[in-house]
Amino acid sequence: MKIKKNIATSESGYVFNPSTGESFSVNPIAIEIFNFLKEGKSYEEISKTMLARYNTDEATFEKDYNDFMGMLKQHLLIETENEKEN
Repeated sequence: MKIKKNIATSESGYVFNPSTGESFSVNPIAIEIFNFLKEGKSYEEISKTMLARYNTDEATFEKDYNDFMGMLKQHLLIETENEKEN
């Protein structure tokens, strides 16, 4: 999955969706994952990096990642297959 191209982020964790006008604040780890997604990195690449960087286990990371992805989908921050074709 990939973050929509028009989504703006800041290093401090501010996320803005110009399509909806909504803005969000996320923690530093979430913005790190968000940026990996914007770069098109796969779950495996992100997981490997985050597990090496932070003191967490695979199961905890997977749950937190999936929760975060659910939030991104809910707030329409993820490209859908239809949008990729356009």
